[in-house]
Amino acid sequence: MSKNKGRLIGLTPLILFLVLFVGTGLITGDFDNMPLLVAFFISAGYALLLNKEGEKLSITKKIDMFMKGGGEPTIVLLVVIFLLAGAFYSVNDAMGAVESTVNFGLTILPTNFILPGIFAIGCIISFAMGTSMGTVTALAPIAVGVADQTGISIALALGVVVGGAMFGDNLSFVSDTTIAATRTQGVELRDKFKMNFLIVLPAVIVTLIILMFIPINTAAIDVGTYSLVNILPYIGVIISALIGLNVMVVLVIGIGIGSIVGLIGGSFTVIELLGFIQRGMGWMQNLAIIAMIIGGIVELMKHYGGIDYLLNKVTANIKSKKGGEFGIAMLVSLIDIATANNTISIITAGPLAKDISKEYDIDPRRTASLLDIFSASFQGFIPYGGQLLVAAGIGAISPVKIMPFTIYPILLFVFGSLAIILGIPNFKNKAEDSFAETDENIENIK
Repeated sequence: MSKNKGRLIGLTPLILFLVLFVGTGLITGDFDNMPLLVAFFISAGYALLLNKEGEKLSITKKIDMFMKGGGEPTIVLLVVIFLLAGAFYSVNDAMGAVESTVNFGLTILPTNFILPGIFAIGCIISFAMGTSMGTVTALAPIAVGVADQTGISIALALGVVVGGAMFGDNLSFVSDTTIAATRTQGVELRDKFKMNFLIVLPAVIVTLIILMFIPINTAAIDVGTYSLVNILPYIGVIISALIGLNVMVVLVIGIGIGSIVGLIGGSFTVIELLGFIQRGMGWMQNLAIIAMIIGGIVELMKHYGGIDYLLNKVTANIKSKKGGEFGIAMLVSLIDIATANNTISIITAGPLAKDISKEYDIDPRRTASLLDIFSASFQGFIPYGGQLLVAAGIGAISPVKIMPFTIYPILLFVFGSLAIILGIPNFKNKAEDSFAETDENIENIK
């Protein structure tokens, strides 16, 4: 258990954001009335006014701390991915790749398989890449095009993409969350995968069934012509993703192929191409700023003891094995809500989850699975997480509108909870600690 019990005041910047955002939405009946960026700016200003107990830092030092959090490597990576995703969408939309890919898909897929097909492709790509962000950036433009052509809700189409993306984020052998979960609990990747897969399989099946029965107005479908050459950027993206290239490399490849095809085909000139790249990056600038502000706020909350407060409060009343499992699930979920980063939430909650597992004899494979499942569930649902932000940016809608349609992340939470209640799956053989020094492994992940 953490020796530092933390302070509730350290969580108040997040609480203020939720009050502003949710409160305004409930009062006005429209959550778009309080822009995310404005709400986070107000919360950041409030966070800079706080002080740790017995400490009075100057505003300059607190701003430095805020900037350190906003410039943290994972945040900078997220910002670059946002900008590249915008450029990828803009260039390939301008040269006809999105339209051709959508029309090709609508030509070969039966109507009731369109949404399940998007979800299944998302699952495959994310499992191969190990990153939900890369999957969302690759598939979201296609989903938006499908929505435009079929008359279905853009929010629904993007929710399906996010769901498929979170499947691989949770299960992939090369996902940073999987590596973090297994390393903090000292289990092998394959052992965690078996346990995790059995828990999430019902969620996948139910998601596919729900998507198959969502009605699509066939009369609204207007299938146009397509060019196989124009589909090349997406073929390049999918192939490079499946062979495991870094998400930034995948996006650069997509932009490069789209640019070459567009220039050769006369879709745009070199000068126009540069303008389209700038246009796409401009679409995502707002989201990039939000990501940096969230990073700064989280850094201040950590300093003020907000995260330690969560750790201690959640674990204070655990009395049984089942209570321990729910405690682990709640712990990683709340930290993900606070940090909007499921990898960081697993790394933060991991050591304490390992202590709980030992105390209540919880299979470490199960603990690793619960950490990954519940963090993925909330990461794919919160409107200020990277996945919904980039999807919303590409779809030019509020991320709040996508939330009700994140079917798979919601079912991930439901079936994860049922697994705890029913005590399934229950493997007879016990997993042994595969890593001698867990603390050292955590540092390696960081």
